[in-house]
Order: sequence, then C-alpha cells, then structure tokens
Amino acid sequence: MSTQLRANMLTALDDELLDWRFKGLPASWWGRTAAQVSSLRPALFDDGPSGPICVLRESALVHNLTTMANWCADRGVELAPHGKTHMAPQLLARQFRAGACAVTAATISQVRVFRAFGVRDVVLANEVVDAAGLAWLAAELDADPDFHVVCWVDSVAGVELMAAGLAGAQRPLDVCVEIGTPGGRTGCRTDAEIDEVARAAAACPRLRLVGVAGYEAATGQDVTPGAVAAVRSYLRHLRAAAVRLSGLFETDTVIVTAGGSTYPDVVAEELAGDWPAGMSVRTIVRSGCYLTHDDGLYARTSPLRLRPALQVWAQVISRPEPDLALVAMGRRDVSFDAGLPVPLSLPGSSVTKLNDQHAFVQLAGGDQAPVGSWLPFGISHPCTTFDKWQLIPVLDDQDRVTALVRTFF
Repeated sequence: MSTQLRANMLTALDDELLDWRFKGLPASWWGRTAAQVSSLRPALFDDGPSGPICVLRESALVHNLTTMANWCADRGVELAPHGKTHMAPQLLARQFRAGACAVTAATISQVRVFRAFGVRDVVLANEVVDAAGLAWLAAELDADPDFHVVCWVDSVAGVELMAAGLAGAQRPLDVCVEIGTPGGRTGCRTDAEIDEVARAAAACPRLRLVGVAGYEAATGQDVTPGAVAAVRSYLRHLRAAAVRLSGLFETDTVIVTAGGSTYPDVVAEELAGDWPAGMSVRTIVRSGCYLTHDDGLYARTSPLRLRPALQVWAQVISRPEPDLALVAMGRRDVSFDAGLPVPLSLPGSSVTKLNDQHAFVQLAGGDQAPVGSWLPFGISHPCTTFDKWQLIPVLDDQDRVTALVRTFF
C-alpha cells in the first residue's frame, strides 16, 4: 500500500537536529539528527535520559498494526485511523502501509498537518462551519484533483453555512449526514431531522451527499451487556437511515462510518454486509487508539488482542513515608482524563494522585522503589499522553532506540 505521505517530508523529520526543545532526551544526543541517533541504536537508559520520558515499543506497534489489518480484512471493513491520537506523520505512514484507506481528523488544523505531509484521503469527523476553514478546504480541493475529503453535516444551518463558505469552489465538498444519540455529542437526533438535513445537503450544489456517519461511544465506553445493547440499537438506527436515504446519495458507493476503539466488533457486526440488493456500501471504522493500545481504558474495553505500546518512564525522587514514593512525572507528562498511570513494575502498588510534575505512588506488598530508580508506567487513553511529547523514542525489546517519532499538536 502507498504511504500517501511525501518521502522528502518524512526524511526531513529524520534530519532534524536534536536539542533542548525535546524534553526527556539525553543531552548527549544534542547536535545529532534523529537519523544519526537511531543508526547508533543507543541503549536509552544507559545514555542518560533527563526527567520523565515517553517511549514507544516497536514489537507492540508491529503486533497492533498486523492485528488490526487482519481484523479489518476478515470482516470486510476499511480503516481510516483517527490521526488526532498521535498527530505523528511517521506513525501514520506505517498505518497507510498496513492498509488504511484514509486518515481521520477532528479539526481543520489537523487536516492541514496531514496535507503538509501529502496525505490525499481524509475523513474530517466534524461539521465545518467556519468560513476560513471552508475556504481553505475549497482551495485545496480545487488545487489538487487527487485530494479527497469527506466531513459531517447535522443541521440545515450547517448546510447553509457550508454553501456560503464554499462559494466559488470548483469541486463540491463530500458530506455524510451525522446521526447522533440522545445525551450524546453532535449529530441529528430524530429521523425527521436526519431526512431534512439529507435533503438539504443533496439539494446544495456546493455539497455532495455520500453517506451517513456516527460515533457509537459518544455516551460512554461501558462494555456491560446493557450498554452494548444500546450501541447495537444506535448502529441499527444508523443502518436504517442509510437504507432510507439511498435515493438521495450522489455516489455509486455509499459511505457508512462509525467505530472507535471500544466497539469496533459491534460496528462490524451491524454495519458490514447484508445491505439491500443493488446498494454498494463502504463500511469504514475510525479507531485511533488501536495502534498503541494502553494499560487502562482500552485494556479493559477493546475486543481486539492488542499490546500496550506507549509508556512513560520516570524516576523515584522521594520516599517521605514507608509506603509512599514520589515520582518525577505528572499531569504535564502523562494522561489522567481516563484513569491514572499504572506502575508496571510494581504489581501491588498504584498511583493515587498527580500534581503537575509529581506522581504519588502508594506502595503495597513487597514492592520496592528506592530513590533514583527508574519505573515504567502504562497509561490510560493514549490521545492525551501523545500531546505532551514532541519527540518520542521507539525502543526494541532490549531498550535500544530504533527510531524517533515527531508529533505535531
């Protein structure tokens, strides 16, 4: 598969000089390029990282890429991974090589990053109503016939704002009607609203109605039987809308898309296959967290056999009480919105609190944490760990650096 990313742009990342801007990296790497450091395959923890450092595990990345690619192929679904998780072109290139059909983004700013690296196929999982963003999209579409983007629409007002913002564009903007759920996020709530928005989009010459979209985890990521039943009901509502609107779509192959990282199995079961005769459908899932997985939220909820690839390492800096260790890692370094970090080498212990630069580790059993020792922590929800790091070493199973991954948040 094509990477869709410009080779010269990826090479430029490898040629970037390392310096004080990149927290956690050993000072001995300063003045070298990322490629030079990777070619030396240094042992990270022998080279003297400074303070907490975020790392990726190569073997887990390979496993997760392969597992997801095989899972999608077996179920007849396509994958447009959510790029907001990592905002790392080097990781996105690997996802394209593993078979991704597009990248999903949440904002115009994210699309700009991926376009700068040459990405041609984008799912913009939001309704775009700002005039500047629409003007930029129109210019990109008109300048590059190979650029394809689809975004959402969930109101007649949104259709009208899009039409105004796209005035003068040569190519129409592809849109999916977004279907929401009561108490959820964006998206039409009733069949009447869905149909009204679809008719408005289909009648707008600046737009091209190509499908329906949704997000089944908008109200939570509970995997109890009752919660899964509610997800199935929502997805069946989305399927029914796609069938009902089939006469309005302005494409031979309709896009039906949902699927984050908690319920992709349910999405595949409900939205892949068994469409009415003569209705050609592309079922696209948009999981972003599968690539790195985690030791928290998705360890509990993902139906796939994935491995955690993202860790934050930090040193014990204080033992003020017998059962308490203070670690130099805090909210500036690791996610905490969907669960606190997990001390991987201290199975009986737990992180109980985070300050900006400190983690409180409650020690239990015979767990040892002497001052100065480095401890690995698993994370919960990779999206809000990645955005705290501009450059992340990739390690092999011997903790040697094989690559350095640049992020753009």
